[in-house]
Amino acid sequence: METEKMLVPEIQYKTVEIMGQEIFYREAGKRGKPIVLLLHGFPTSSQMFRNLIPALADKYHVIAPDYVGYGNSSMPRVDEFEYTFAHMADMVEKFTEKMDLNSYTLYVMDYGAPIGYRLASKHPDRVDGIIVQNGNAYEEGLSDFWKPLKAYWADRSKENGDALRSLLTLEATKWQYVEGARNAEMINPDVWVLDQARLDRPGNQEIQLAMFYSYGSNVKEYPKWQRYFREHQPPMLLMWGKNDVIFPAEGAYPYKDDIKDLEFHLLDTGHFALEEDGDFIAERIRAFMDRNNR
Repeated sequence: METEKMLVPEIQYKTVEIMGQEIFYREAGKRGKPIVLLLHGFPTSSQMFRNLIPALADKYHVIAPDYVGYGNSSMPRVDEFEYTFAHMADMVEKFTEKMDLNSYTLYVMDYGAPIGYRLASKHPDRVDGIIVQNGNAYEEGLSDFWKPLKAYWADRSKENGDALRSLLTLEATKWQYVEGARNAEMINPDVWVLDQARLDRPGNQEIQLAMFYSYGSNVKEYPKWQRYFREHQPPMLLMWGKNDVIFPAEGAYPYKDDIKDLEFHLLDTGHFALEEDGDFIAERIRAFMDRNNR
């Protein structure tokens, strides 16, 4: 008896030039379908969505770019490119326009939140909904983990910067994946080995220190983004790894005060929730997308 062949959506790996930089992106699904724009966190790249993309691409047009300095995109030196969250948001905006992404659902995680929220608050008409996975927009979500970063925001000295280099080691990168996980043995070590290989490229630590410093600018934008939530009420699906030390669950609850149409899930996992709960997250995204794209 011939068995039925399972069709796995084809992922394409492409680059496009944006403002003189080569932007790498993963794309799957048919154009004309509802768009899901996936914005990755630190210290990873669009590879964090390697399993989520095929889980969505049969029904949706899924796109995941790498920021400049991350993944397979260009990596100019810090004296050649402005490594700030505002500039990264400008690059993603230009990317969406070049790709003719006129309306989309945002998936924001970690660094993807301040980039995506800048985009959403500037162009609320383009956002069909927001999927939040450990992406902070409230001061309640800045735990003790952030104390050395706050010191750097207050005084951008070499000493304060060097104190943050421990966050760029293999030990720290692995910790981001396994801390708070239900079963660390189920997480493929290739993910942190690949991320670390990119952090170890000559000049990349200086890029990360620039982004660490720029993160302080995001906190000043929190009131603006919260006002955007209240005034525009984007439908939101929140799925938060509640054991995350970097962005603890205290940062998830305030969304309830600002968003009326909010589906709220705290997951028993850590920072990179997709590694353990990818199937559940994909299932909830599909239901969320179907509700909001009729």
